[in-house]
Amino acid sequence: MSVLVKNNPSLHQGTQAIKNISSPLEGFFNFVQLETTKRYTLGKEERLKSRKLIEQLFKEGKAYSVFPLRVIYVISVNPAGTCGHSLQAGFTVGTKYFKKAVDRNRIKRLLKEAYRLQKNDLHNKLLLDHKSLKLFFIYTGKDKPGYELILVKTALAIKHFIKITDERTN
Repeated sequence: MSVLVKNNPSLHQGTQAIKNISSPLEGFFNFVQLETTKRYTLGKEERLKSRKLIEQLFKEGKAYSVFPLRVIYVISVNPAGTCGHSLQAGFTVGTKYFKKAVDRNRIKRLLKEAYRLQKNDLHNKLLLDHKSLKLFFIYTGKDKPGYELILVKTALAIKHFIKITDERTN
């Protein structure tokens, strides 16, 4: 597609220039790069919100601790062809040490962000093995954490779950 540009101040007075533009958004978005990059999202489907699922998780689930996190989890097998979400997570902070909702919400935001950025390897592993994993992260520390601490501890927990799915496959 060609566009005729008239009265461009950078050109001499009265001259015309023709520019070749393949799409109106060329240069604005790099669609090839957007298609190949990983999407680091934590959508509504990936969050554990159902009261029934959370109760089932606390009744039947197993626990793993990486201080200051306690993670309760249930691994199940997804038959081929079922369209369930292979990885769901919930996050909570107790009111015993953090009385103000502002503090609890900040810690939950940190947990969600650290999990969101690191979950892709675990998600891919679960898809390959046709398994589903429900996780619930509980912050059990007494002090307000920094992002670095949460990031490291979340990474350790995710590596542990990748290791568990490997053991259950063999």
